[in-house]
Amino acid sequence: MISPRASEAVPATTVRATRPAVVIDDVSVCYRLRREPPGSLRAYLLGRQRTGDAIVEHEALRGVSLAIAAGESLGIIGSNGSGKTTLLRLIARVLRPTRGRVRVDGRVVPLLDLVGGFHPELSGRDNILLNGTLFGLARRDIDARLDRIVDFAEIGGFIDAPLRTYSAGMVLRLGFAVATATEPDVLVIDEALGVGDERFQRKCAARIDDLRRHGATFVLVSHDLHSIRRLCSRALWLDAGQIRASGPAAEVTGAYLAEHDA
Repeated sequence: MISPRASEAVPATTVRATRPAVVIDDVSVCYRLRREPPGSLRAYLLGRQRTGDAIVEHEALRGVSLAIAAGESLGIIGSNGSGKTTLLRLIARVLRPTRGRVRVDGRVVPLLDLVGGFHPELSGRDNILLNGTLFGLARRDIDARLDRIVDFAEIGGFIDAPLRTYSAGMVLRLGFAVATATEPDVLVIDEALGVGDERFQRKCAARIDDLRRHGATFVLVSHDLHSIRRLCSRALWLDAGQIRASGPAAEVTGAYLAEHDA
């Protein structure tokens, strides 16, 4: 049965401890958005003369509570605008809640944008060093992982070439390889599993499985429900900033499909 109570985590078979790695306690996130100023040229041309305050508030999350056990794999689903990415950014520590409390234990590695930290004029080697540092690794730790990263990304002799000479697929593979080589305690991924061809995607899935076996907590936001069922033991369905359902991944994704295919 699908439970709407987000605080009841369903343990994965790979969970090695009962302590929560992530605790979201009655969290709300409110964005303050600036509307088009009443006197703007665009408003004048379109005949949209507004009056009053140009600031509107949008509550992306409302009273969300959630606990994720160490070693658990959680998939987050929902339609566009339901609050999925906002929740992921809270867990990744790149966003603070408007209300409530967020606690995350251990090293968090977010894959919110696989290429966001790369510089096109730097070589692949220099980008590995740069991103490894951003993920909190010391230089000696990056050096120790360098060959493994290059092999996983399959960039071979391009390691010392500027990143601008790489194909888009090579850059994405390198981003995934660097992020997962850092051995995170919590790995957070936002729609970043479509990396490379089908063979390389299977390789990425195997890498995530290996991290989970070693106790890493895995949180995935995706519209690909097959990936959610394949990689996650539990799924969370967000709807208009609130938790609609939480439970075994197959059941929650099935309920989501039943409603959206109706």
